[in-house]
Amino acid sequence: MSLEGEALKETGTGVQGMVVDHIGIAVRSIDDAVKHWQRTFGYQPMTEPVTNTQQKVRVVFLQKERSIDIKLIEPSDETSPISAFVKRGGGLHHLCMRCGSLDRELARLTALGLRTLSPPAPGEAFANERIAFVYAEHGLNIELIETDRRAKRLL
Repeated sequence: MSLEGEALKETGTGVQGMVVDHIGIAVRSIDDAVKHWQRTFGYQPMTEPVTNTQQKVRVVFLQKERSIDIKLIEPSDETSPISAFVKRGGGLHHLCMRCGSLDRELARLTALGLRTLSPPAPGEAFANERIAFVYAEHGLNIELIETDRRAKRLL
């Protein structure tokens, strides 16, 4: 069986075990965006803002009962990889998929032709649990995590 066939056959911690954890939205100002999401959609901050030094961003998680979590992402300086995107207005940055094994999923997705943008590394917003990013079809960044932990949790 081909590597792609093996990748498609994955179950448990593979395709069947992957779930959407949150949606990442790139914004100019976390403070302004939190107010907007509270006023417009009824979301509340789940965490305090956390600085991710590797990605050069500040993030905060928002939560609403019976809804998916939102991660607001603000560039921490002009050299942030999302700085130019935010200057153009920002918006949907990524979908985050939680999986059972980051290494296994990254290998499976790579075998399916997805390109690794950021290899596994500690993510400050996830209490230093490892995260990775891949680029999927349709211009979509996918963040991979294997934890439901959040740093500086309020709720």
